[in-house]
Amino acid sequence: MNTTQILNPTRPIWPGFSSSKSLCGDANCMEQLLLHCAKAIESNDATLAQQIIWVLNNLASPDGDSTQRLASSFLRALISRAASKSPAFAFLSLAATASVSQKMLHRFSVIELAEFVDLTPWHRFGFIAANAAILDAVEGYSSVHIVDLRLTHCMQIPTLIDSMANKLHKQPPPLLKLTVIASDAESHPPPLLGISYEELGSKLVNFATTRNIAMEFRIISSSYSDGLSSLIEQLRIDPFVFNEALVVNCHMMLHYIPDETLTSNPLRSVFLKELRDLNPTIVTVIDEDSDFTSTNFISRLRSLYNYMWIPYDTADMFLTRGSEHRQWYEADISWKIDNVVAKEGAERVERLEPKSRWLERMREAKFAGVGFGDTAGTEVKTMLEEHATGWGMKKDVEDDDDVERFVLTWKGHSVVFASAWAPINGVADLI
Repeated sequence: MNTTQILNPTRPIWPGFSSSKSLCGDANCMEQLLLHCAKAIESNDATLAQQIIWVLNNLASPDGDSTQRLASSFLRALISRAASKSPAFAFLSLAATASVSQKMLHRFSVIELAEFVDLTPWHRFGFIAANAAILDAVEGYSSVHIVDLRLTHCMQIPTLIDSMANKLHKQPPPLLKLTVIASDAESHPPPLLGISYEELGSKLVNFATTRNIAMEFRIISSSYSDGLSSLIEQLRIDPFVFNEALVVNCHMMLHYIPDETLTSNPLRSVFLKELRDLNPTIVTVIDEDSDFTSTNFISRLRSLYNYMWIPYDTADMFLTRGSEHRQWYEADISWKIDNVVAKEGAERVERLEPKSRWLERMREAKFAGVGFGDTAGTEVKTMLEEHATGWGMKKDVEDDDDVERFVLTWKGHSVVFASAWAPINGVADLI
C-alpha cells in the first residue's frame, strides 16, 4: 500500500462524510479531530486512527488557509508518531517519511536570516527589550562580556553594537566580549545557519570595528542536554577582569535544557543557580509563552495546537502564498510540531515552559526582576507599528516583585515574554 492509498482510500471509510473541506474547516473542529486521532493512536486502535486520518487528509492542506496548514503539519506529525509507536500502525510507515526532518530545513545565509528575522516581531520584540535592559545595566563598565544563548545565531548583536556605539559615544566605548555556544550542528533547532560560527564571528568583529568598538569573539563547545555544564565551568575559570560586566542573554534557548519530566536531575534550576553563583550583572530571559512539558500526550497536543495556530495565522499577514520565505518559515514551524508530537525521551527537545514557571525558577535561583525603562517600551511599540495590526504588547506586573515584564501578543493572545534579572544582592545597583 502506498502513501496515496493510505491517506486517500478509494471510498470513504466513514459513511456519510463528505470530502469537501467545508465539512469541518474551523479551528475548533480541526482540533477535536486531531485529538480523537491522537487518542486512537495512543490506544493502538489502528482502524479508528486510519478513519480519522482519512477525514483529516481531506480537510487539511499544506497550501490552504492557516487552519488547514496547521492541521496538515499536525497530521504528518501524528502519522510519524503512529508509525514509530506500534506494529499495528506499520501500514503508515511509508506515509511517515513525509514528516519534517532537519535535513529538509533551509540553511540561511547571514543576510537571509537577518531579513527573515525582520519579517515579524517574533524575535525582534525580545531583541529590543533585552538590548535596552543590557545597555542600562552596563553603563559605566570598561568591559562588557556577553554570553549569548540565542536561537537566531547572534542576529540580536549587530543592533546591540549599534545602540552601544550611539548611546555611549560621549565616553570611551567598552571592550565587547561575545561568547557563543557551539552545540551539535545536527541537533540545533531551526532556524539553521549556513556558515560556521568562526565565519559569523569574523563578520561581527568587522562590523563592531566600523562602529569603533573593539570586540572579541569566543566559541565554547557545550550542550544544552547536560545543562551547559562545560559553559559554566569555563566561565568559572575565566580570569577576573576589573570593571567588567557579565551579561547572559537567554533568547528562546533555555527550554532546550531538559526539564524534570525527562530527568530526575533538575537541570534547568541547577543551571540558573550555577549562573547566579557567577554573579552576573544582568540576565535576560526571553521565550515563547506556552507549556509543552506535560507527560500526558493528549494534554500536550492540545497545548501545542492552541499555541502553534499563531505563527500560521501571522504568516498570512506578511508572507505571500507559495513564496520561498513562506516555505522556509512554515518548514521550521512544522519541525517544532513534529518534535513535540512524534518524538519522545531525549529526542523531544521542544519543552517550553510558560512565563510563570520561568519567573518561579529565577526567584528560586535568587534572582530578582529588573524592570524595563520607558525607552524600551517606546522602542517596542515603534517596532510593532511597522507590522500587522494584530500585534500588540502588554505589561505584566507580578505581585511578588512589582516589576513590569513585557509580553508580545497576537490578537490578544500571549506569544513571547521578555524579562530581565539580576542577583538579589546586586539589584540595588541597577535601580
